[in-house]
Amino acid sequence: MNKQYKNFLFAAICAVALSSCSKDSDSPNGEASLDTRSTKYIITATTGATGIADYLLTTDNLTTGSITTVGNGLEQDGSYRYYVTSQNKFFSLLYGQGNPGAVTSYALNAEGKLIKTSNFQAETVQVFAPVDKDVVTIKVPRSGASISYMYRIDAAQSLIVGEAQQDTKLLTTKGERAHFTWATQVGDKVFMPYMSIKGDGVDNFGTQFPDSTWVAVYSYPALKLEKIIRDGRTSYLGAYFTNGLFQDEKGDAYGFSGAIATSNGAAVSTKPSAVIRINKGAIEFDQNYFFNLQTKSGGYKLSSSAYIGNGKVLVQMYGNIGLVSGAPKLAVVDVYAQTFTWVTGQPAVINSTTVNRYNVTNDDATAIFIGINTPDGNWVYSINGTTGVATKGLEVKGGSITVVSKLKY
Repeated sequence: MNKQYKNFLFAAICAVALSSCSKDSDSPNGEASLDTRSTKYIITATTGATGIADYLLTTDNLTTGSITTVGNGLEQDGSYRYYVTSQNKFFSLLYGQGNPGAVTSYALNAEGKLIKTSNFQAETVQVFAPVDKDVVTIKVPRSGASISYMYRIDAAQSLIVGEAQQDTKLLTTKGERAHFTWATQVGDKVFMPYMSIKGDGVDNFGTQFPDSTWVAVYSYPALKLEKIIRDGRTSYLGAYFTNGLFQDEKGDAYGFSGAIATSNGAAVSTKPSAVIRINKGAIEFDQNYFFNLQTKSGGYKLSSSAYIGNGKVLVQMYGNIGLVSGAPKLAVVDVYAQTFTWVTGQPAVINSTTVNRYNVTNDDATAIFIGINTPDGNWVYSINGTTGVATKGLEVKGGSITVVSKLKY
């Protein structure tokens, strides 16, 4: 069968049964979608009101207009919530301060209205990520008992369908323990980067090993540990509640390290903020690839990152050179060409952003939408992955933006 005919056949099949041929709208790699259903964007905003974590707002457009929390939106109770989208469902997880918390899922009905589809209890977790057709959540102890609990939630059924355990002290050396920063699907496995931390009840997140990178590789869906891979050219990938590992369209995985490890409150990393790579099909770091972000940026350290597509990544840098402090500054990096471009059009002063975890890309993965909160107001910005130009869009009134997400209907 020649290539032209195969392409024609694929198009014909998709015309008859679009949903079965569509790229899932929750693609972690930001690939262009064939799904022609309508899109509704979900904005969560926090007002600081006691007992209300956020308001869920919906809009058809992120590039213009305004929305408000005043008399609008679905209240999310609690002091803090975290969110994840999988299988065209939006999950709202209550942070229970160590106790189990409510997990509520939402979807869009035929009219595009956000409706509750399930509500159940689950453990408070520190990692929550889409994997295959599930959501993987991980409860990670920072002191005391060293057992980490992993759960597999079937996103379609909103049910816990599997679990596993990991003694985090077995992943490190000399009395420290692992603290997973995130979980990323890479091929048919789950890669879990982690920090080595003391977990001693005094300096919990401090470490004796600030200049090492670790990733635990697990099978899926069994979540069985297969291998630990390690590197010494930078520090741990991501950070607490912060993803630092992304798989691109080629199947390679790029790890982002801020090199911001501490001990007894003092910065002790001697390595630079950098990007390292795991090649497709490999379970080891590519020793021929090293992208020194700190040098390319003029000395700034990495805070968080978000994959746009085609090797382009939005990075948020700490505003003070060489320090883990200062108002955020945004840039776009190309991990293929190893280029660093400061974003133009970004606000002069940024209070906070949704770069870490809570953002969406456009259909052809050339731009990313993030929430930016400033002293003058709160807006959704579009940032072009090639030019690094930021464009102000939807204004959110009455609350700071905490999430930008999307669903189809």
